Amino acid sequence: MSKWSGKTKGGVFGYNFFIFLIKNTNIKIVYFFLKIVACYFLIFSDKKSIKFYFSQIHGYNGFKLVKSIYKNYVLLGEVLTDKIAFMVKPDNIFTFDYEGENYLKQIAGEGKGGMLIGAHMGNWEIAGNLLERINVKVNIVLLDAEHQKIKTILETHKIVRKFNVISIKDDYSHLYKIKEAFENKEFVVMHGDRYVEGTATVTVDFMGKPAKFSSGPLYIASKNKVPVSFVYTLKEKSLHYHFYASKPRVFEYPSNLKRRKQDIENMVRIYVSDLEKMVRKYPDQWFNYFKYWEDENI
Repeated sequence: MSKWSGKTKGGVFGYNFFIFLIKNTNIKIVYFFLKIVACYFLIFSDKKSIKFYFSQIHGYNGFKLVKSIYKNYVLLGEVLTDKIAFMVKPDNIFTFDYEGENYLKQIAGEGKGGMLIGAHMGNWEIAGNLLERINVKVNIVLLDAEHQKIKTILETHKIVRKFNVISIKDDYSHLYKIKEAFENKEFVVMHGDRYVEGTATVTVDFMGKPAKFSSGPLYIASKNKVPVSFVYTLKEKSLHYHFYASKPRVFEYPSNLKRRKQDIENMVRIYVSDLEKMVRKYPDQWFNYFKYWEDENI
């Protein structure tokens, strides 16, 4: 995976323009504009990594390859639109299927807090807002650079998220906030499919090719002895999503220094195996646009 700064691409004007449309027009009109934007990116953006993903990982070529890249761009725009619409529309225009929600209620009932690990696919922000159904405070861990940009835009438009954000700081103060959240029997949500240069990683097989994954989320969960569930919210129709949560498990803290590296790698493999199932089922909704697999550097 190439170096990722933690900053979300996209200009402030673009965000403000689409928020205006979402608040004042029918969402289908916004979707129409997104198709135009997707065409622009299909023509002018650097498609090397997303092309590798569809061609070398899924085996697409020709028209199917181009169509999948375009669909991926469109879906990214739609899920970003949907997360705003979910918060600002007076009536809930979305419908949902819930699979595994009982597992999250089980975690909440145990009163130990819990780690929910997702990925940059589907609509993770809607997932965060949906978790209010569990009646537990939810904290989503984000890179500070990513959080501050979006926070400023949302505050300008008086848009309120239904979850708390824990910003990742250079001084590691976020680790104390995560521990405090667990002590308060709260949920902590982290992504497991992306890392920042300099953080601890392990290399495992993902979709048939070696790739680096952060060991942080599972290591933190094991150290705090909290149950872990893998969660995703995937778009299935225009205004319909499917929420998934896996059966919770507690990962044993890798205290043996001689085996620690292998124990952590085994934990990460369990997450990656679950992620693979979702990527194969929803190939067009995995949103990573930089070098991910080691083979891309060859």
